[in-house]
Amino acid sequence: TTRHGFEAEGHEEKGLPPVFTTIPTEQKIVFLTLDDGAEKDPAFLRMMSELKIPYTAFLSDYLIKDDYGYFRKMRDQGVVLDNHTLHHPYLPGLSYARQKHEICGMQDVMEKHYGTRPAVFRPPYGNYNEDTLSAARSCGIRYAPIWNEEVFVDHWEYRELDQRIHPGDIVLSHFRGRKDWKGTMTDMVRRFLDKVTAEGYAVARLEDYL
Repeated sequence: TTRHGFEAEGHEEKGLPPVFTTIPTEQKIVFLTLDDGAEKDPAFLRMMSELKIPYTAFLSDYLIKDDYGYFRKMRDQGVVLDNHTLHHPYLPGLSYARQKHEICGMQDVMEKHYGTRPAVFRPPYGNYNEDTLSAARSCGIRYAPIWNEEVFVDHWEYRELDQRIHPGDIVLSHFRGRKDWKGTMTDMVRRFLDKVTAEGYAVARLEDYL
């Protein structure tokens, strides 16, 4: 992946959704994205609403189907809900038809429960091949952002050797709680905010910059 966002593999020339870890910008902003939907913490919804922190949710049906309403509340707070497949498989290991089923099937779920078919999709684990992007395009997807950093309750992980955040970086976290982490989603948000604010960054909404 190229340093400044949009990937130089010819995907855009073929009309395929671009994959990127960063959005080129001079502004000191980062984007918070949360994947899958396993943890449904009401305190997290309250915190994000009170602090007015923008973020994007990439949802997988098998993890959200026990409580579609939680993410409806999120949507009603202005959060964009995007596609993270039906079952979170390793997509490059699947045929084109099965990849299309995972992505288009999730588009159907999103439309049914949240009223829109997302234009943005994140491949599970950040893994994809050309079939993934072709299938995504056929399902109405225009962008396939991955990430440059990941934030947990107790640490950050970086894709780049300089181990720093940069303007326009996409930051990944997950809907997780004490079962998987030494803390809660609100603890993770504090860890995230402590670092970005200490370094003079603001948090922006990903979809506003696509």
